[in-house]
Amino acid sequence: MNVCHVSVSLKTGGLERVLSGLAANTNRDDCKLTFVALRDEGRFAAEIRKAGATVETLGVANRWRMVMRLTRFFKRNRFNIVHTHNIYPHLYGTLSARLAGVRFVVNTRHGQRAGHGWKSRFLFRVAAHFVDRIVAVSDDAATLCKEEDKIPSGKVLRIWNGIDISDFGYRGSVGQPIAVCVARLAAEKDLVTLIRAIAIASPMVPELKLRIIGEGEKRPQLESLVSELGVGGQVEFMGERENIPELLADCGFYVSSSLSEGISLTILEAMAVGLPVIATKVGGNPEVVIESETGMLVPAANPQCLAEAMLAMCRSQNAWDKMGLAGRNRVKECFDARTMTTHYLALYRELMGESSR
Repeated sequence: MNVCHVSVSLKTGGLERVLSGLAANTNRDDCKLTFVALRDEGRFAAEIRKAGATVETLGVANRWRMVMRLTRFFKRNRFNIVHTHNIYPHLYGTLSARLAGVRFVVNTRHGQRAGHGWKSRFLFRVAAHFVDRIVAVSDDAATLCKEEDKIPSGKVLRIWNGIDISDFGYRGSVGQPIAVCVARLAAEKDLVTLIRAIAIASPMVPELKLRIIGEGEKRPQLESLVSELGVGGQVEFMGERENIPELLADCGFYVSSSLSEGISLTILEAMAVGLPVIATKVGGNPEVVIESETGMLVPAANPQCLAEAMLAMCRSQNAWDKMGLAGRNRVKECFDARTMTTHYLALYRELMGESSR
């Protein structure tokens, strides 16, 4: 099988880590992989090349030039399958693949598409008519595909995201009221709600701390909010970091305040290390976090409810080890990158089998 994956870039993000996991866990005797970044590369391009796959970058701003370059690239390499990721690669990649005569086109919907307007949703539906399968990374995303986008059920397949568990050895919680969040500092992660929740909870638990790992365009706004609320002693911005497993293991529990999620890799990583998790009840989070077993679920955009959950977590410290071990076992059972890759390869074989028939 000769498969080409198309994404906007290969920079830091959950989608890019999924692609890196596919490259690392695919047997080259089964499938030849090529990865195309429409705009530019990122740090995951090096990981993908190290795994033995090919990486190409278009770097073209003009849409029609991009379509023509993609079309020529697909024809030249004679791909059996073009696999696009999210909306814009879906639009341009699908059109180019059909112009090039590629036999099968697959798209993966990596989340809820929060922030996209009616135009992009309409174009997604149009392009979906010309693909063979839509892969949703969560049951929630699969439901949106079928009910919101009106895609036939037989065309939609759910494959959960996965992580390489061997990179996140079980260590358990450090046993102190230190919350940690790993996220892009972007609007959809709603760290404003998280910081406000810390301001509500910290008077009751003065030793409660929050460590935020990541960078993004909202950092100045968030730092101003921390100063305004007077929680500079409780909140620490740690920036972009590489040693995530060690940093997670040095905390008490994980917290996510996102407004939108597919299957959050950062939540999976925290659970793999052995941290109990507090997460908003959005997207695929309820498929990952089991209430009262591996953590807690709270409404989105509600600082008071999130603060109450953190206070409840601090009061139930004797249950952290049990929750952490249950979380580790859940990730191992359902969200391993090797399992994810096996399902994608099975999909490709199914499509190739249809071609043979």
